[in-house]
Amino acid sequence: MTRTRPTGRPVPLLVVLLLLLTACTAGPDPDPKRPGERWRPKPGLAWQWQLSGRLDPTVDVPVYDIDGFDHPAATVTDLHRRGRKVICYLSTGAWEDFRPDAGRFPPAVLGEGNGWPGERWLDIRRTEVLEPLMAARLDMCRDKGFDAVEPDNMDGYQSRTGFPLTAADQLRYNRLIARLAHDRGLAVGLKNDLDQIPELLPDFDFAVNEQCAQYEECALLTPFVKAGKPVFHVEYELDVTAFCPEARKLGLSSMRKRYELDAWRRPC
Repeated sequence: MTRTRPTGRPVPLLVVLLLLLTACTAGPDPDPKRPGERWRPKPGLAWQWQLSGRLDPTVDVPVYDIDGFDHPAATVTDLHRRGRKVICYLSTGAWEDFRPDAGRFPPAVLGEGNGWPGERWLDIRRTEVLEPLMAARLDMCRDKGFDAVEPDNMDGYQSRTGFPLTAADQLRYNRLIARLAHDRGLAVGLKNDLDQIPELLPDFDFAVNEQCAQYEECALLTPFVKAGKPVFHVEYELDVTAFCPEARKLGLSSMRKRYELDAWRRPC
């Protein structure tokens, strides 16, 4: 059986099928995940972390970490077209009065301020209240096409939150967030919370750390690297000459940023 082009020349059906297949698969997929799978990053990936200012999508790195609320699906799609994986930044351990869902958090779960304007610690023991709220936020990350989530303020038990939080409370809550992310096909990172890395390593796909070099704690993150999981690390006050040699030795993905986390970066 043959089909004919307008020129009248016969074209074998096999050729037609091959042409159609080529048209459907033209161009590499920047996010080649199979349904039901999640991104599993490896150590050594360079990254950009930008949470303020106009997003600069042109930094030549394979991983971007951006605010999940502030950016639409079109931004994630554009970064994917540029060959980036994209992490969705969320605060899961603290309430922020400037988020669109802030009114859904009952006053009983709001604790002391965490040092940032408009933010208060959450009573992470109240999972019957917080789980549906965090699930909705993670639904947002998934629906916008993010590959992963960076849940922030995941170490409240070590701070003055206004609640008698324990290490066990923190482990239970952090594992809940990890499970909710994985259920949605999202990779998930452990933010800071260095003391609980041994217990939480199996639950998280990567780590995000601030200032481990300044506080001489970077060696505590090596279990992630040894497990084949990256550590995305920033310093704010140290010069790169002071922390990059050790960061390279430990296998961390390190850079210097300003506290406002704008587009500027100085990588190792």
